[in-house]
Amino acid sequence: MKTPLLLVAVALGAACASAGVPETVEPAVIPAYRLIRPGLAAAGQPTPEALRGLREMGFRTVVNLRQEKEGPVDERALVEAQGLRYVSIPVTADTFSLADIDAVEKILDDASAAPVLLHCASSNRVGAAWAVIQARKGKTLEEAEAAGRAAGLHSPQMEAAVRRVLAPAPATAPPAPAAGPVNP
Repeated sequence: MKTPLLLVAVALGAACASAGVPETVEPAVIPAYRLIRPGLAAAGQPTPEALRGLREMGFRTVVNLRQEKEGPVDERALVEAQGLRYVSIPVTADTFSLADIDAVEKILDDASAAPVLLHCASSNRVGAAWAVIQARKGKTLEEAEAAGRAAGLHSPQMEAAVRRVLAPAPATAPPAPAAGPVNP
């Protein structure tokens, strides 16, 4: 049986995107929810009731960027009990890396995974990941950061992590010439 809160969320999201997931959801159910492209929604932490209703909302995959100790202990079970795919890619401002982005992009590029709900606590880490993805697709740093903010990026720590991940690798100095005999 659906909870009244979930019914409100679904009713508010009645205008559906082309991927079949709600365009909007009640913030008390899934905070910071927004479609960032067809088949991909960014969000903060869904309530347990919302997690139980993700299949009915049209999702096939949930990607959680939170550390295991942060989220509901039964999130994976709640998602997988509906036959949905659950992927955990734990991210913090200090650990955020291109390897995390590669893992997220692998899922987002898999057509069978869509529609995807990409979430963390407040959508801040989601926005950071989205910013890096956009930069890797050719957007300028400013454009990528703006796309990240639109997806939830809001903390100075995650903004700095985005810039760190996108910074070019330091150039290595050419090897010094071998020392040979000095002619007097």
